[in-house]
Amino acid sequence: METENQTGVLEFILLGISDNAELQPLIFGIFLTMYLVTMLGNLFIILAVCSDPHLHTPMYFFLSNLSLADICFSTTIVPKMLMNIHSDNKMISYLDCFAQVFFTMLFPILDTVLLTVMAYDRFVAICHPLHYTLIMSPRLCCLLVFISWFIGIMISLLHISLMMPLSFCRCSEIIHFFCELHTILMLACSDTLLNSILMYLMTGVLGVIPLLGILFSYSQIISSISKMSSAGGKQKAFSTCGSHLSVVSLFFGTGVGVYFTSAVTNSSTLVAIASVMYTIVTPMLNPFIYSMKNKDVKGALWRLPSKIVSCL
Repeated sequence: METENQTGVLEFILLGISDNAELQPLIFGIFLTMYLVTMLGNLFIILAVCSDPHLHTPMYFFLSNLSLADICFSTTIVPKMLMNIHSDNKMISYLDCFAQVFFTMLFPILDTVLLTVMAYDRFVAICHPLHYTLIMSPRLCCLLVFISWFIGIMISLLHISLMMPLSFCRCSEIIHFFCELHTILMLACSDTLLNSILMYLMTGVLGVIPLLGILFSYSQIISSISKMSSAGGKQKAFSTCGSHLSVVSLFFGTGVGVYFTSAVTNSSTLVAIASVMYTIVTPMLNPFIYSMKNKDVKGALWRLPSKIVSCL
């Protein structure tokens, strides 16, 4: 068995959301549509930010990186899921499964840190507007994005390095639609105490500290907005923060929902369905939230087709 682990011969079986054969075409169509919408929506955000000089600001620089992370996150999960449904082959190799574990940890961590960085950006913009360009310099913005990627990669690599020595039973069935860390650890035949400690520790740290940072930033923002005498200034400040707050609420809300669902129920199907919210639905909705509540993004998106045509 250890030889199989080291050579990558061992395979897992991804059971998916439902084993009902009649529902498979419907599930395939729904998730294919959601994936295409996610790809196009986030791609348009990235193209709009890159092509429009009005969006060459720290806030939209971070937004484009968030959209990139959402594209990569969905691509890590959905294509394999659709392939399994279409071919009726639910197998995933040991190495492919571990790669999926790595990336499905990396991109949510990246999202978490980027959302915290974006909250700090709004805090500086509203609470210290005169020093905004000095504080949020291009160098600092690039450094913050680099740190976000670095944190995500290092933590994901740490988890994977601790998982590599584990042994697994032959043809282990994963009652999920992707290789999720907690689900894989439950299938291990060897001791996973250290893995579990690290998992819960990192979940606590990456769940609590960023959320506290976001809440602190917005408590200061609300305090500053309430002191503004101009109604137009208040409206503009709320409009620039509204989209970010909506995305933060959606991201952390679905994450907490998945956590409590797994804690209070033994139904793996319910956990898998709840996981759809933060793995597929949230990346799909993010670009719509930013485009609907942000006049600058809407304007850039309207101008994008003409710029694409002019380049062709």
